[in-house]
Amino acid sequence: MTRPASATPYVLVLFYSRNGATREMAEQLAAGVESNAGIAARLRTVPPVSPTTEAVDPEIPAEGAVYATLDDLRHCHGLALGSPTRFGNMASPLKYFLDTTSELWMNGILADKPATAFTSTASLHGGQEATLLTMLIPLLHHGMVYAGVPYRETRLLTTQSGGTPYGTSHLAGAQADRPLDDDETALARAQGERLGRLALAMRSLHEAT
Repeated sequence: MTRPASATPYVLVLFYSRNGATREMAEQLAAGVESNAGIAARLRTVPPVSPTTEAVDPEIPAEGAVYATLDDLRHCHGLALGSPTRFGNMASPLKYFLDTTSELWMNGILADKPATAFTSTASLHGGQEATLLTMLIPLLHHGMVYAGVPYRETRLLTTQSGGTPYGTSHLAGAQADRPLDDDETALARAQGERLGRLALAMRSLHEAT
């Protein structure tokens, strides 16, 4: 049965950020997505994971992006996944959210949709590439089509900070106070532009299933 086409296709930019660096990257990717005519970016975050079984945070954050729902993921036409690195892996709040997506996985809802990932670290060799590669795994399990940053983006060859072919990265510094530099900003926008373009081109693949 064909699913009805969304009036306004969108890319879900889903991220977790403790100190703002990953959020800043998410905003640049979103700007890149929306540089394509005919597609929007939807910024969403996830709540921190409580060390106890009692929920302590409000359902709606006091500021910034609202928390993601499964419907945000269900109806997206592409996904950009962002997280700071935690020992070469994504942060637990984002992993926790992905662990709740079994229903979408069982029904192949995300299959044939494009996806990408981005990350931020305190140090230059703090696990950027390992984090991006581990973030790729659940996307492949969902049947998504991964899109990194191709080397036609020549800043990959000249950057002195973040930037990998697996996805954009950012060097936030030990105090998490280093802003995105020109290379990181340009690569994030290029990554978002590519994802938005692919989402439009691949729209018919999943809307016809």
